[in-house]
Amino acid sequence: MRVVVTGQVGLDKKAFVGRVSALASRQGFELTTSSVGDLMYAEAPDVMPGRILDLPLSRLNSLRRSVFKDVLAICRDQPNVLVNTHATFRWRHGLFSAFDHDLMDELNADLYLVMVDNVDRIHHRLVRDGHRDHTLKDIMVWREEEILATELLSQIVRGHGCCYIMAVGTDESTAQTVVDLLFRPQKKKAYISFPMSHVTDMPDLLTEIDCFRRELKRCFTCFDPGDLEEKYLTTLALDAAQKGLRSVETGPPGQKVTLDTAQLLDIIADIDGQIYARDFKLIDQADMIVSLVPALPDGRPGLSSGVERELQHAHEATREVFVIWKPQAEPSPFVTETATKVFGSTNEAIQYFHDNEYIPAESSGTLFG
Repeated sequence: MRVVVTGQVGLDKKAFVGRVSALASRQGFELTTSSVGDLMYAEAPDVMPGRILDLPLSRLNSLRRSVFKDVLAICRDQPNVLVNTHATFRWRHGLFSAFDHDLMDELNADLYLVMVDNVDRIHHRLVRDGHRDHTLKDIMVWREEEILATELLSQIVRGHGCCYIMAVGTDESTAQTVVDLLFRPQKKKAYISFPMSHVTDMPDLLTEIDCFRRELKRCFTCFDPGDLEEKYLTTLALDAAQKGLRSVETGPPGQKVTLDTAQLLDIIADIDGQIYARDFKLIDQADMIVSLVPALPDGRPGLSSGVERELQHAHEATREVFVIWKPQAEPSPFVTETATKVFGSTNEAIQYFHDNEYIPAESSGTLFG
């Protein structure tokens, strides 16, 4: 198994790859990781940490080609190798590729994973590491460029269906998803769908949704849109603008970051556009969609326009569509006519998946092995 993992600068991708490797080891799988960046720094000891992209392109390219041959040698000796690299860079040289097609063709990776994360978390890490010469718009653009370049590379080298978009996330479940993709190909891949932005002030529903997400991740290799949630930045931007604030602080303790209000306002359309496009891509890389429609406190269905559009897209993409419908009111034909099956509870759905062999026997245990 050969896997290429890409992602924009500021992801802390090396730490994430380390979590994947450790989790795979705990679950009895052998996985060797190889970082192109680390190998380049090792071969160029005269380059200061964090400054390798400032090299002339000619030296940068020759250095990369040299160390990638070491990566190929590792791949010949080890059964499972995860190669941590980039598809593109946008730096003082402008936008340029971070790979050589002939060497990637020789590697012939089985899977390509492009990692993504929230724009505010990327900004926090870049500032933490001394990189301040960027805007939030830049980060949004870099992310799209990295996704597109990785998709094109995978299609040229390997063909359709071997590239996956993955959120780094904030817990171990995203590392588990990567381990499952690599070592449990028999597990079905599910996109999990649920209301998000309009239930943020409903703690009981949020608890129900979190339970749904947890249970589905025990059963399937899940692509979860909640692992990358940026819509709250829109509310943050509009509130700050209304109060006349030039900047606003956000993030958990120890990871607080100050964001410029004007820059936040500038990316509102990008946030919406990328959510729309990315979630459809996540559906396309899954075998099925499992959607939770909870009952709101007033009894109405918690069916957002986003969830409705996801169900329709999955149906038109010929994916299996499963809906867990919790309200007392009957679902509309727009739900029933696109759904493979409708359930009354998460437990009912999971029992169906077990009875119909959607879930391998080994997936019945705990999530993190």
